[in-house]
Amino acid sequence: MSSSRLSFQTLEPALAAAAETLFHSRSPPRAVLRRARPLHALLVVSSLSSAPTRTTFLVNQLLALYSRLAAVPDALALLRSTPHPSVVSYNTVLSALSRSARHAPQAFPLFRDLHASGLRPTAPSLCAILRAVGVLHYGRAGAAAHSQAAVLGFLASDIVPTALLQMYSACGSPRDANQVFDEMTTRDVVAWNCVMHCNVRYGYLDRALRKFCGMMRIGLAPTESTLSSVLSGCARTGASRHGRALHGWVVKSEELDPDLPLQNALLDMYCSCGDMDSARRVFQRIETPDLVSWNTIIAGFSGVGDGWNAMDTFVQLKAVVSSEQLAPDEYTFAALVSATAALPAVCSGKPLHAQVIKAGLEISVFVGNTLINMYFTNEEPESARILFNKLMVKDVIMWTEMVAGHSVLGEGELALKYFTRMLEEGHKVDNFSLSSALNSTADLAGLKQGEMLHAQVAKSGYEGNICVSGSLVDMYAKNGALGCAYSVFSTVQKPDLKCWNSMIGGYGNHGDSEMAFTLFSDMIRGGLQPDHVTYISLLSACSHCGLVEKGKFYWYCMMTDGIVPGFKHYTSMVSLLSRAGLLEEAVDLIVKSPSAKRYPELWRILLSSCVTFKDFSVGIHAAEQALEQDPDDISTHILVSNLYASVGKWENVAAIRKMIRGLVTEKEPGLSWIEIKKTVHVFSADDECHSHIDDCRDELLRVKGNMVLLDSCENDLMSNGQIAVN
Repeated sequence: MSSSRLSFQTLEPALAAAAETLFHSRSPPRAVLRRARPLHALLVVSSLSSAPTRTTFLVNQLLALYSRLAAVPDALALLRSTPHPSVVSYNTVLSALSRSARHAPQAFPLFRDLHASGLRPTAPSLCAILRAVGVLHYGRAGAAAHSQAAVLGFLASDIVPTALLQMYSACGSPRDANQVFDEMTTRDVVAWNCVMHCNVRYGYLDRALRKFCGMMRIGLAPTESTLSSVLSGCARTGASRHGRALHGWVVKSEELDPDLPLQNALLDMYCSCGDMDSARRVFQRIETPDLVSWNTIIAGFSGVGDGWNAMDTFVQLKAVVSSEQLAPDEYTFAALVSATAALPAVCSGKPLHAQVIKAGLEISVFVGNTLINMYFTNEEPESARILFNKLMVKDVIMWTEMVAGHSVLGEGELALKYFTRMLEEGHKVDNFSLSSALNSTADLAGLKQGEMLHAQVAKSGYEGNICVSGSLVDMYAKNGALGCAYSVFSTVQKPDLKCWNSMIGGYGNHGDSEMAFTLFSDMIRGGLQPDHVTYISLLSACSHCGLVEKGKFYWYCMMTDGIVPGFKHYTSMVSLLSRAGLLEEAVDLIVKSPSAKRYPELWRILLSSCVTFKDFSVGIHAAEQALEQDPDDISTHILVSNLYASVGKWENVAAIRKMIRGLVTEKEPGLSWIEIKKTVHVFSADDECHSHIDDCRDELLRVKGNMVLLDSCENDLMSNGQIAVN
């Protein structure tokens, strides 16, 4: 027994020295851990049950070493094998457990073991438990720990109230965090920073600024961390005035030497507020900008749509990369591609895509989303599809981009195809994908598909979403299901302008102009201001129903509202005047239109009405204007032929028709489709490829035969009736 005592007493100083050396070692963590475990084993072997109890000092040294190395299983094993661990031993392991969500749940039973051992928890014990609660977001456990701290009298300590602040902030309880702060007797800089960060995090910028002013009033100088936190709140809310005031304080402060994170926070604030001139000046004053600085300024240019300056900044970054090894990452390319998406793809988008491939970032979902958006913006859906198919990992944003991109370009069938595949892949649809799919069914006049999507909307819980509701109203209105459109419209609590426009356009396009006008009046009474789409719907309704005076009234209202008429407004108004026989007024309107020299369609509309009213002089003038812009347009030549025919000039008709036959042009065939048994069948002129073409021809012959038979029967009846009368 004496030999065991002598052996342990001899080894203890050596073991303590070895543990201290390992604790301060700069070797890789795995190498340190490999050396620490033999010390642990030697400690266990050297302190057998027959030997004296091992000293807690040596145990605590090893526990601290395991904690620093994040070797939680080893720390727990050592603690449990120690006969009489001290409260410091428990605190060390509790602190290690509370640092990660993986091990944090084990902190609670260990804290109960501390209680059961008869030891009294200390302030660090409570801090570790509160940190574990914050990591796991266990709000109820946090409230219990708060009560425990009050019972143990730790609310007056220096560290527990700050730990409570951090816990409530992590658990999403800013109100409780502010209450804890207000009840604190002494507040250091860390506490002030915690409460300000909590308020900024949850969007209470005004409250955070009041805390900042309170900190200044008591003479406590804010740190770089304080300012960075409040500036991030200004950036998030777009509070440029407050951000400028903070910047001014930073410049005037003699005690503060702005570090790089603070300079980046200032840069981000100006970029988020769209003040790129100030952002550029801040960026130029950063002595050695890091990649965060470069990414922030590029993202700022992207936010204001300044693609050229974003590209110029990227070129500067590439020049720095060659000398300082500051390689662009996925955030750099994502911001840059977004910034240049509106520029011609051949100038920026495609070269950037090449740079992405060169940097090995093409597999990045983050970058892939921006590249796909860039190709759709440049109306290159084929390039977007090629890139999409190459990416192995596709998130819901990428699928939504494919649905929305094809929908915007009028490729409704492909949009719905990708939407279906998205569901098959198990992705959860959102309001953007649903709205895009509904817009596609509206353009395709696919009522059945629209109804199925309505069911999907109800299933997904987006019936109350204003964007989805607007798309539903638009889909039903364009499909002529005005009752369904009005039913959906009635469920929207506060319809936006899109909903109103869809309803007005739906009723107007389907001949119910009075309902369209009534809805417009209701919209105005509701306080909404009409836009150019509203007036297109109103003018179109007037044109369909021949309401000239009403159309002139809405034209005047549109001009009074300061809306500049576009091509569609002029189209509706010229059609309205021409159909009413007011051909001279239509000519005057076209001449005043900025679209007269760009769009021959306006002159064609007038020419068509001239044929109807046999106004040869105005018709010839309209034809000359239209043919001046598009000499080979067959539809214009046909209208001119009809004009000559209407006034009996048959020689001119023959000459024009001969000229038309000489024009070598190919007209894109018209398409029609029908949905039968959940399958959409598409037909085109001279279509010989459809699988049921023979059945279609037989059916047409049968219908034609029935029509001939019906016509014959009607003639016989009329003859018999005439005979009976005679």
